[in-house]
Amino acid sequence: MNPIQVDRRTFLKSSALLTGGLMLGISLPELVRDAKAAGTLYTPNAWVHIADDNTITLLSARSEMGQGVYTSMPMLIAEELHVDLRTVNVAIAPPGKAYVNALLGAQITGGSTSVRDGWEKLRVAGAQVREMLISAAADRWQVDRSTLRAEDGKVIAADGRTATYGELAEAASRLPVPDKVALSDPKDFRIVGRATKRLDTPAKVNGTAEFGIDVRMPGMVYASLVQCPVIGGTVKSYDATQAKSMPGVIDVVQLPDGVAVVADRYWRAKKARDTLKVEWDEGPVAAISNASMRASIKEASLSEHFIPIKSVGDAKGAMSSGVKVIKASYEMPLQAHAPMEPMNFTAYVHDGKCTLSGPTQFQQGAAGAVAAAIGVKPEDITLHTTFLGGGFGRRLELDFIVQAALISKAVDRPVKLIWTREDDMTHDFYRPMALNEVTAAVDAQGKPVALWYRVTSQSVTQRAFGLPKDTLDPFMAEAAVAPYNVPNATHELVIHDTGLRAGYWRAVSHNMNAFANESFVDELAHAAKKDPVAYRMELLEGKPRFQNVLSIAAKTSGWNKPLKPGEGRGVALMEGYDTYMVQVADVTVKKGEVKVNRMVVVADLGHMVNPDTVMAQIESSIAFGMSSALQQEVTLVDGRVQQTNFDNFPPIRMNQMPKVDIVLVESTEKPGGIGEPATALVGPALANAIFSATGKRVRHQPLTPDAILKA
Repeated sequence: MNPIQVDRRTFLKSSALLTGGLMLGISLPELVRDAKAAGTLYTPNAWVHIADDNTITLLSARSEMGQGVYTSMPMLIAEELHVDLRTVNVAIAPPGKAYVNALLGAQITGGSTSVRDGWEKLRVAGAQVREMLISAAADRWQVDRSTLRAEDGKVIAADGRTATYGELAEAASRLPVPDKVALSDPKDFRIVGRATKRLDTPAKVNGTAEFGIDVRMPGMVYASLVQCPVIGGTVKSYDATQAKSMPGVIDVVQLPDGVAVVADRYWRAKKARDTLKVEWDEGPVAAISNASMRASIKEASLSEHFIPIKSVGDAKGAMSSGVKVIKASYEMPLQAHAPMEPMNFTAYVHDGKCTLSGPTQFQQGAAGAVAAAIGVKPEDITLHTTFLGGGFGRRLELDFIVQAALISKAVDRPVKLIWTREDDMTHDFYRPMALNEVTAAVDAQGKPVALWYRVTSQSVTQRAFGLPKDTLDPFMAEAAVAPYNVPNATHELVIHDTGLRAGYWRAVSHNMNAFANESFVDELAHAAKKDPVAYRMELLEGKPRFQNVLSIAAKTSGWNKPLKPGEGRGVALMEGYDTYMVQVADVTVKKGEVKVNRMVVVADLGHMVNPDTVMAQIESSIAFGMSSALQQEVTLVDGRVQQTNFDNFPPIRMNQMPKVDIVLVESTEKPGGIGEPATALVGPALANAIFSATGKRVRHQPLTPDAILKA
């Protein structure tokens, strides 16, 4: 069966940007052919375009990878413009300083930051445009602007006169951008906070949505790349005699990290690639195995060279004041991202310039890396971001994008590079291994009086962004400091490079730190012979948001409802990305096999833009987290990743998905992120439920039957 052929779709080439209109923002020469016709361009906002045909386009600075930004971002704009959401088109923004994510310091989609970053700036951008349109109407009609109002895409006068936004756009574009604008009061919101159907669903259903795998360019050819079976290995020599004789093959290109076959069709490129005879220099990773990595992490964890995270009181001195000392160590395995759409990108290097099209979470990085690799200026890179068939942090990496550009430069044609699923699984930037060690001294009531916490792992930020040595990596310390009241506590980390490249993975270090903290507090509750919920509630005194979500979760889950033999109930909580969350897992365990019957999730994430998306994000996080916590792990033998596809790296199946009950707490606090935190709490909630059912404490993931039986 041939894949669906989809013509390249870009709102900006065929939309209002090519007609007269209003745009607040920086000049975008690669998108606006005629800046004068498009109207005067202002700084600093580069978000809203209103054409004289009354169409409205939002330039979204965040990539759409299933998380719903193509709906939530325009909801913020539409709220302040006072227009129907369905009248707002969305186009992904190009690389540009105006689109930098203030929370991450770069044009990045990740860290559950899209709404948190856009909450104010997009509403301000919409309000600025609204006020400029009102001012333009006031000038046209020679009336006091206070007598006018903006509504349903029109400015309306007290005497009933109206003018559409499109009719006013050109005049408004000549007005100064107001420094201060009044934002709508949340109590008056008509769009934000209401469950809204996604704007991108129709295109994804009818096949017109463009993912990277769908991109077409005139004269485009295809590439399939063989890489060393050991990550980081390089080519010593190769024989492409047979490959070059096969039908449709155009060229064979050696890259720093592999050999690519270029052909007129993808399958021809892939079949020819399979005939290549390559001799590899496997490099130092060939000596690595899971056992050697664990041993090196354990050795590193004993180091006196550590980086402080946070300290209160005198943990070392107070450790002897308890009546009992409790210690535990927790381990997290390597994990692959495994998005449903394997890595791919299309590149065309020509005339000292480069056009890129495909799925990325890091536009600035992609343009900069390609510019450096092919020897052009960053301003000579044009980048179009498509929909992403999953990201989870993998598409923050730039390896596959640079590969596509290098191949195109070599053959002087537009090239679409497509990785196989096996390529993707065995050449990932994996979630790093981690070891968390926790020691607590408790008083006669079982409450901790002193706590020492250490996490040892790789620093992804050090590899990816050059974080200086001996500098605290905040993405290793997420959720390391639990919210519980402990008068004397020391938290620290040890950065240790195991030799295998690592990357950001959904919820990043929340995963390892929440697993350790929430498993350990359960162990403290058990040692104190106290109920896990009641014990947590005592330690959360003075922290009302935590106590509230915990109380709701206990009530919703029927926490005190009796359990049958083999059944267990476990709880875990965390603040992540400004979201306060509790999960309660109900499980049945038979001979080590875990059946998850129900997951209760209570989340307080402040103001919500689209509750419907929030629910979907939590449900997807539960599935993602269950897959990882119960049955996924990446293993290496002689530096070779053993997991190659979903048969040996299995996601949970539909019949494994539990009933998920979600309670979203009404809140007026600032928005929190929701794309990731629920993933991190699945593991500890399940581990605590398994202990409840079996009395066996499993301190490492995945929570397999073998691990449970041996615990």
